[in-house]
Amino acid sequence: MVIKIWKSFTKRIFSLFFKRKKDLSLGFYGPPNSGKTTLANRICKDWTGEEIGKVSKIAHETRHVQFKEEVEIKYKEKSLKFKLIDTPGIATKIDYEDFMKMKMKKKAAQKRAKEATQGVVESIKWLDDMDAVVIVVDSTQNPYSQVNITIVGNLIAKKIPVLVVANKIDLKKSDIKKVETAFPEYDVVGISAKKGKNMDEFYESVIKLAKEV
Repeated sequence: MVIKIWKSFTKRIFSLFFKRKKDLSLGFYGPPNSGKTTLANRICKDWTGEEIGKVSKIAHETRHVQFKEEVEIKYKEKSLKFKLIDTPGIATKIDYEDFMKMKMKKKAAQKRAKEATQGVVESIKWLDDMDAVVIVVDSTQNPYSQVNITIVGNLIAKKIPVLVVANKIDLKKSDIKKVETAFPEYDVVGISAKKGKNMDEFYESVIKLAKEV
């Protein structure tokens, strides 16, 4: 009896020390064209050598959830391994005529609008699988938007740790202070995903975010 108990005990201890820990699921959320996929590409390029998806000046280029397994970042002797999940841009209104203004043909515009609408639904559903979320906003745009309110509302309800990224700080109209004021309950880090500016601070902030999980 004593031997059986001891074997059971040692087996549990062994499993605690050697069981592979599940990687953190880190989701990237935000409005269309805020730079989510550009940032995801930058991260993947920096640490895996491969990009995750296409980018475009036309909104809703990403219309399906895409992810990269086991991305590992390192900063000042600290490291973090996670599953990077890039989600379609969340919008409160999607009109195919807006795509036509970008010189898309009607049929293609309608198809894009339909897929983009489905992508928004998919993004919200994936929140149930997130351990932490990076909200990417365009720092040249008004952060007090209905889209941002919708995203934050969902995250607060689910009690998911959040980091806010004020992207496009390389542009003249960038206003990080306004983003910080709009998201007072969260840490805000300003970057340029396109230029790779301030990425070290971003990586440090992501590692810090993981501690809240």
